[in-house]
Amino acid sequence: MQRDAGGDKSGVDLRAPFSRLIDLALPPRCPGCGALVEADHRFCVCCWEGMRFLGPPWCAACHVPFAFDRGEGACCIDCLASPPPHDGVRAAVAYGEVSRTVALKLKYGGKLAAAETMARAMLRLMPTEAELLVPVPLHRWRLWSRGFNQAALVARGLSRQSGVPVDVAVLRRTKATPMLRGLGARARAKAVAGAFALAPDAAAVLKGKTVVLVDDVHTSGATGNACARLLKRGGAARVILLCWARVLPGEDLD
Repeated sequence: MQRDAGGDKSGVDLRAPFSRLIDLALPPRCPGCGALVEADHRFCVCCWEGMRFLGPPWCAACHVPFAFDRGEGACCIDCLASPPPHDGVRAAVAYGEVSRTVALKLKYGGKLAAAETMARAMLRLMPTEAELLVPVPLHRWRLWSRGFNQAALVARGLSRQSGVPVDVAVLRRTKATPMLRGLGARARAKAVAGAFALAPDAAAVLKGKTVVLVDDVHTSGATGNACARLLKRGGAARVILLCWARVLPGEDLD
C-alpha cells in the first residue's frame, strides 16, 4: 500500500493534531480586516461582500466588464479606437477598499501569505490555454529594498495550483521608474518606455506560447502594455494579463 504524505499506512494524517495546535496558537484571520475566520485565505462575510468579483460579460479585447452581455466579440469604445497590445486583462476583483488593503499588506507590509490569497482568487480566471506564467519584474534596486517581487510570489502561487510553469527571468526591468501612482495615463506610458528587456534566451522560451503576465494590481495599463509588446516581440503568440485587482474606468487608486 502506498504511504500517504504525512500519514501512516492506515491513511491517518499525522499532521492533523499539529495543525489544530497551530490553529489554536495562530488562528486563521481574514486577509482584509484581520477578523477570525474558518480557514486560511478565507475572507469574513463583510470583506467578501465588500469586494466586486469580475468576469464575463466583458470587452472581447481588454476584458473590462460590461453591465450586460453585448454579444460575442463586442468591444468597448476604447478598444475600438485603439486595440490593446495584449489579449485581455483578467482580474479577480475590482480595485476597492478590501482589495487595496490586501495588496498593500503584501507589497509594503511584508505579509507574504497575501500572495497565496491573491493566487487562489485569480485561479478561476486562468486561461485554459496558458503555457507560461511571467511576473511583471521589479528593478533590482526596488527588489533589494523590498526583499521580494510581489508579482513573482503571486505567479509562483498560481503555478503551484495550476501546474503551469513560471519563468521569473525571461522578462527584466532594466530601468528604475518613478512611482506611477498619481501620474496620468500619458505620463505613466512615458515613465515605463524602455524600462523592460528580454533575457538573451527569450526567443526559445517564448516562441509560439500563450503567456500569462502576472501582476498584483492593474491600473492604467502602461506597465502591462509595455511588457505585452515586448513579450510578443520576443515570440509569444498571445499575452494575457492576470492580476488580483483592477482599477476600473472612471475610478482611481484613492
